[in-house]
Amino acid sequence: MTTRGYTDDKTAILARLKRIEGQVRGVSKMVEDDRYCIDVLQQISAATRALQGVALHLLDEHLRHCVVEAVNAGGVEKDLKLHEASQAIARLVKS
Repeated sequence: MTTRGYTDDKTAILARLKRIEGQVRGVSKMVEDDRYCIDVLQQISAATRALQGVALHLLDEHLRHCVVEAVNAGGVEKDLKLHEASQAIARLVKS
């Protein structure tokens, strides 16, 4: 089995994702309850920032673990991992 860069933080990441899941359920409830638009948008913004925080953490772990391993190994794998990381960063910037 392959060890992922986030393996050491898996429990903390899952806990963060559970909190975010609760935030999203809360947003859904706010809409069901016809809450004020700005209040709903603030909660969506908070959930989005929380997800971005998890994404940045995972990206950092990916760079520190998977990309560093590939760079040390060299060759085609290095180029693939660097390109993959670059694409992931581009997707995060666009979101």
